[in-house]
Amino acid sequence: MIRRVGEDAAGMRLDAFLAREEDDDLPALSRSAAAKLIASGKVALNGKPADKNDRLTPGDLVEFTVPEPVQIDAQPEDIPLDVVYEDKDLLVVNKPSGMVVHPAPGNPSGTLVNALLYRCRGELSGINGALRPGIVHRIDKQTSGLLVVAKTDEAHRKLAAELEGHHITREYHALVQGGFANDAGTIDLPIGRHPVDRKRMAVIRDGRTARPAVTHYTVAERFGDVTYLVLTLETGRTHQIRVHLSSLGHPLLGDTVYGGGNTPFERRHKDLFDGQCLHAARLTFKHPVTGKEMTFTCPLPPDFTALLDILRRERGGAGTDVGGEV
Repeated sequence: MIRRVGEDAAGMRLDAFLAREEDDDLPALSRSAAAKLIASGKVALNGKPADKNDRLTPGDLVEFTVPEPVQIDAQPEDIPLDVVYEDKDLLVVNKPSGMVVHPAPGNPSGTLVNALLYRCRGELSGINGALRPGIVHRIDKQTSGLLVVAKTDEAHRKLAAELEGHHITREYHALVQGGFANDAGTIDLPIGRHPVDRKRMAVIRDGRTARPAVTHYTVAERFGDVTYLVLTLETGRTHQIRVHLSSLGHPLLGDTVYGGGNTPFERRHKDLFDGQCLHAARLTFKHPVTGKEMTFTCPLPPDFTALLDILRRERGGAGTDVGGEV
């Protein structure tokens, strides 16, 4: 593949340039994937071997070869699952932090899908294809909490329609940096793929490459430089809560991708962080067959609870324990 460097990329690093060059012929590359491609000798700049730190000039010619993607075949794996509810049409799972939802390059096994294939013995909807059977919605690898999984295509279609119509309520609990002036609010900012780092999302205001995204929040407890929030999603964009809060200067504790992980509190208690402090605590939807409204809750994970206990001790009081409701 060949790309001619335009004026808009003047001075850009080569790895950043490759990470943003996405079209029908070239799949999205993360910046680290672009750097690996360069290091493997598969990228030339003006006919010469390239380095990821090379700075580009308009008119430069970048030649590169992207390896064919490796086909991933999801296999059943005997992985324990915390199943909150199950019937013949669906199940609700409390996913632990650290588990990827479905197989992908870099995570071919050990995912929620692998565990579901073993537990459900093939009784999962096939609408999303072989790598995402039953998956109606996702949460990030380092986010814990509730997911609904469809066993039949009929259940999947109806749940997906509920989700699209904003009729499924998803409540999250989070610890974030900084204090909030208001007790509640709404973040209404469009989200799209980051223009440089294709693995990240960002608030994009140009209206062409972003989709509407709305997050509602309520302050549950205040701890000076840390705030405990309860959030609900009106939309469900990739990394939505993480991007929205980061854009306001309040990144999630432990979220080093979007600006967290750098406060004295986080450094003191780094052993309690394995990614962002975010938990999908409550899920409400209408059963796709019976029409009955169903609400499920799950407790905060131990590390989240431990951090709350520390914050309350340091503040000198128990405060409002919203975490006790989930």
